[in-house]
Amino acid sequence: MQKVTRFLIITALFFTAVSFRPVNKEKVQWLTVAELQEAYNKNPKPILVDVYTSWCGWCKVMDKETYSNEKVAAYINEHYYAVKFDAEQKETVQWGGKKYEYNKDNKINDLAVYLCYGQLSFPTTVFVTALNAQPAPLAGYLKAKEIESPLKYFGEGAYKNQNFPEFNKSFTASW
Repeated sequence: MQKVTRFLIITALFFTAVSFRPVNKEKVQWLTVAELQEAYNKNPKPILVDVYTSWCGWCKVMDKETYSNEKVAAYINEHYYAVKFDAEQKETVQWGGKKYEYNKDNKINDLAVYLCYGQLSFPTTVFVTALNAQPAPLAGYLKAKEIESPLKYFGEGAYKNQNFPEFNKSFTASW
């Protein structure tokens, strides 16, 4: 009887310990702008930029819900260089051979202005097909099912052959 009790206690402790172990979830491999430059020069691929601010509540929700989604993170990691860029960053950054500085009057980094075409709304997800290509900003909070289509449009190169509305008509969501 004592052996059975010990066995049950040990088994219960084991399953309790295993149940509290963190799940290995895929996470987006965020780069800085400087890290992006180096990686892109070695192996060019599309770029996704998350333009955010520290005070933005929806930016935090998008991090927690959208970018933490395993399918979203896995897709981004495979098809993109992902850059997290604080729009209010005070350090000068270099993008595509040009320097962008912090604008004291507007309290914003000029790279955020460039990436968002001056339409500053946070969060903004920016798709860039190459360092010297025109950015394609998508303003606002996006759920995983809402970001799938634009991720795949740029990530799979469909932008080369058709416009986004045409792509979206035949797109079938899988997330």
